[in-house]
Amino acid sequence: MKRSLLVLLVIIAAFVGAIIGTLFTLNFIAREPAYRSIEQRQNVKSVHLSKDTSNRLPAALNFESAAKSVIPAVVHIRTSYGLTGFSLNALDNYLNPHAQSSGSGVIISDDGYIVTNHHVIEDANSIEVVMSNNHRFFAKLIGQDPSTDLALLKIKAKNIHFVKYGNSDQITLGEWVLAIGNPFDLNSTVTAGIVSARARNIGILRDKNNLQIESFIQTDAAVNPGNSGGALVNLQGELIGINSAIATATGSYSGYSFAIPVSLVKKIMDDLLEFGQVQRGLLGVQIADVTADLAENEKLDLLQGVFVRSVNKGSAAEISGIKEGDVITAINGHEVAGVSEMQEWVARNRPGQSIQVTYRRKGEIFLVDAILKKIDGSKAMTKREISYQLEGAEFEDVPYPKLTLLGLEGGVKLKKLSNGKWKKAGAEEELIITHIDKLSIDNVADLNRVLEMKKGGVLVEGVNQLGEKKIFGMDW
Repeated sequence: MKRSLLVLLVIIAAFVGAIIGTLFTLNFIAREPAYRSIEQRQNVKSVHLSKDTSNRLPAALNFESAAKSVIPAVVHIRTSYGLTGFSLNALDNYLNPHAQSSGSGVIISDDGYIVTNHHVIEDANSIEVVMSNNHRFFAKLIGQDPSTDLALLKIKAKNIHFVKYGNSDQITLGEWVLAIGNPFDLNSTVTAGIVSARARNIGILRDKNNLQIESFIQTDAAVNPGNSGGALVNLQGELIGINSAIATATGSYSGYSFAIPVSLVKKIMDDLLEFGQVQRGLLGVQIADVTADLAENEKLDLLQGVFVRSVNKGSAAEISGIKEGDVITAINGHEVAGVSEMQEWVARNRPGQSIQVTYRRKGEIFLVDAILKKIDGSKAMTKREISYQLEGAEFEDVPYPKLTLLGLEGGVKLKKLSNGKWKKAGAEEELIITHIDKLSIDNVADLNRVLEMKKGGVLVEGVNQLGEKKIFGMDW
């Protein structure tokens, strides 16, 4: 009897529980509101969910800030080659086509100085700069250096975004870096990689005096045609290199890219800015990397450094006491494992500057000071020569008060005219030239720079002494 009662109670409890559960479920479903937006539903329901922080990147791997700060200062450079025309007939552009090329550049000052590769603008007749916001400028070539594959451009702009120099001496292998440029004409492309090696020499530069410097930063960031001249930056958004080359058998990225270290860029840019040409200080030695084979053949007691094969007569090295067979191990206290590192450290200095050279001879270490010289043996700085007489015309800078009176920002006066291209084109004396092919002319040095890169027809703009605008074309 008791057992039957217990079974009955269990059955009754299960029945009551089922009824209550069913009523609860029906009540819950009845109260669930309908919705018409999945996204809205997701947003409402995810408010109370705890977020998974396991995939949150540490600050050291956050690329966003660096990319955002650098992109506005990386520009697209378009160059034209062959004859340039001044004809107002648009058909001429089709009848006389000219080759075009493109690359990248990096704005390094708020007033419009831009660094790029020499090979990006080499032999160009016209250089156009396109900003990340699509603003366009024609650029002047301030100077170029084939031995380092660098060039300095200038656009007429103020208060623009620029990339601050970093310190390429402090980069470490495995450090994250970003490459920013315009590969395949795709503006503002950002790729990431790590520093794979330093002071790489890959044998791509040539110089008539065999003074080329290759001390590249090697990275595995994807760099392709069009990236040349673009920025290599650290995660603080600081410039540590100018992308220059790729190692490839196909013409496109396939593993490694190479950038000129900013330590060298800074010096070259200052030289071009101040003198219009590079001031190269030389130690005056013929050198080679110390290898295991060389060390064995020359009976050296070390396996790294720079072996001195010969010393030029009258050079800084000879005067300081360096001799054939010595092994240079440091420049200014910085160890150099090979030729590339040594060349970079020496190239940071100008003629007349003293560097400390550490070298080893027969197991003994020596420290000497060497005063660098130019290739011709002199120590003096030389500025690019300015010609005030060009093709039958004599020019002079215009005083600032005169420019202000005419409402001009810059210009050069055609002081005297004789037979030549200017007279043939219809130019007149006292004309103040303000633009050549839309490039502003501030002074005679500007006129020299601009005309030096022109071939064929050019468009000349200016004002006469009455303030009247004059425009004419001339064959240059």
